[in-house]
Amino acid sequence: MDIDLSPADAAFREEVRAFLREHLPQAVKDGAAATPSVFVEPDIGQAWNAVLNEKGWLGYQWPKEHGGTGWTPVQRYLFEKECAAAGAPNLTVLGLKLLAPVLWTFGSPEQKAHYLPRILSGEDYWCQGFSEPGAGSDLAGLKTRAVRTDQGYVVNGSKIWTTHAHHANMMFTLVRTNTEVKKQAGISFLLIDLASPGVSVRPILTTAGDHEVNQVFLEDVVVPAENLVGEEGQGWTIAKFLLENERGGSCHAPRLRYDLDQIIGAAREQGDGAGGRLSDQTDWRRRIAAARLSLEALEMIELKIISDIAKGKKPGPQTSLTKLLASNLRQDIDLLAIDLLGPAGLQLETVRPLYGPDAPEPVHSKSAQVAAARYLNSRAWTIFGGTNEVQKTIIAKSVLGL
Repeated sequence: MDIDLSPADAAFREEVRAFLREHLPQAVKDGAAATPSVFVEPDIGQAWNAVLNEKGWLGYQWPKEHGGTGWTPVQRYLFEKECAAAGAPNLTVLGLKLLAPVLWTFGSPEQKAHYLPRILSGEDYWCQGFSEPGAGSDLAGLKTRAVRTDQGYVVNGSKIWTTHAHHANMMFTLVRTNTEVKKQAGISFLLIDLASPGVSVRPILTTAGDHEVNQVFLEDVVVPAENLVGEEGQGWTIAKFLLENERGGSCHAPRLRYDLDQIIGAAREQGDGAGGRLSDQTDWRRRIAAARLSLEALEMIELKIISDIAKGKKPGPQTSLTKLLASNLRQDIDLLAIDLLGPAGLQLETVRPLYGPDAPEPVHSKSAQVAAARYLNSRAWTIFGGTNEVQKTIIAKSVLGL
């Protein structure tokens, strides 16, 4: 695998850097830095999306024929890396990176023509309805039922841990359309308008005080038949395709590197309570070295996946390895931040947002104010998108052949 940049890619990187210096709003950057949860609030995320959309860069992972940039995998990686290094917020992933590839791969011409432009414009803000109270890691056990009628599909059931359902106007979801076949074969993929009668959203507040996830209830919700993506019973195939994109469609290493570098820099100024610097302590340096080595390993695996994609190969089960490593590293880095800040990092402000003119004053600093909430929020990393245990099983079976 050649990791040296070609002259064209080096020039592209400089173009991205110049754009970020000129067009990344400071308010957006400050909002991202003060957000403890995985997803930034729509006022920050959609503002940045709009800037990128005007430039024509929002669909940076999309093919040109569907309104995207048509960039190579290397260009997409460089874009993500430079955005992370500049402190830009994560993009709104659910519609942009998860649903969009499903639509252009499995959707009808009408679905592509209607929904893809609305994802880019921000007219549709999507949430994902996969997990249920009795079907999380065992997603095939879902019970939300969709019955075909003359009206379309009548849907009953509930979804849980539905990120940003309180902001979304649309939800892509898995439903059971056939109970007489193997459970994976009876699942279909539907698009649901959350303004439909019978939809209700109940907030779930996390331990950190964030309102990021919800439970969505569906009671006799009528969904038009044309909102079925693919064919009946194809939902499990579509879900596996989507989850591969969720775990391997982006690179985690650049964002983690940015956060680790911030901690390393701050430790050089932080006293150790004994007249020295925290950065000189042997135990601290050992922990930093371990995190750096894990980060380098993660980045090499992600670059290998990018190299394979550039050669026309699918991401494959190796994406479970990147999800596993990134989740553990995310938690390790957030713990380093808590230990760096000491007592100042233990404040747990539950008011949101922590940015803007009405934000509460921090006890010590903005980084200290967000540290405990971010640490608590990152406990979910080893659960969402497939638990660590699920990822290890996939790696054992599909990668190692055990």
